[in-house]
Amino acid sequence: MDSEVSNGSGLKDVHVADLLVFGFLQSCSSNSFQTELEALGRALPVRDCLWEDFEDELQTDGSRASRFHAQRIEADSESEEDLIQNLARQLAQIGDSMEHSIPPGLVHRLAEQLVNPDLVEEDRRGHVATALEQLMQTCPADLEQEKATLVLTMLLAKKVADHTPSLLRDVFRTTVNFINQNLLTYVRNLARNMD
Repeated sequence: MDSEVSNGSGLKDVHVADLLVFGFLQSCSSNSFQTELEALGRALPVRDCLWEDFEDELQTDGSRASRFHAQRIEADSESEEDLIQNLARQLAQIGDSMEHSIPPGLVHRLAEQLVNPDLVEEDRRGHVATALEQLMQTCPADLEQEKATLVLTMLLAKKVADHTPSLLRDVFRTTVNFINQNLLTYVRNLARNMD
C-alpha cells in the first residue's frame, strides 16, 4: 500500500492524486457512474469539499448526502486542496475536448482486462500504461507530454467507468496509483504554478 509522505505542512502526497482524480471525474461533462462516484466520495479520506456538488441531493434512503462527511486531513491544507480541485476542473475541460479521440474498442478492451478479479495492481497499471501508449500518439501536438499523460490517464478512468460503472472503484484506485507512481511531482508543480 502507498506510504504517507508529507513535504512539510499541507496535504499528504497520498491524498493529492485522490483529490485530483475524484475532482476530475466529478467535473467531467457527462458520466454514467454518478451513483458509484457518490459512494466512492463517501469512502475517500479527503475533506468535505468533495461534497460541494452533492450537498442537496436526497439519497434513496431519505438522508442527504451532506450527512456523509469525509474526514478532514489537516486544517492548513485547505488552500492546497482548493488548488487541486481547481486543477482537476481545468484538466477535465481539456479531457472533455480530447474525449472524442479515445477509440471505443480500446476502452472496451481495457474494461475487459480490468474486470478480471485475479489481476494484481501491477498488472492493472500495466494495462493502463499500454492503453496510454496507444493514446499518446493521438494527442494534440501543442499539449506537453506530461500534461497529456495526466489528462489521458484520468480520461481513460472516466471512459472505463462510463463503459462499466461497477469498475469505478477499481479503475479509480489504479489511476491514483499510476499518478502517484509516475506523475505526482508534475501534479504538485502544476498546482503550485496555478494563478
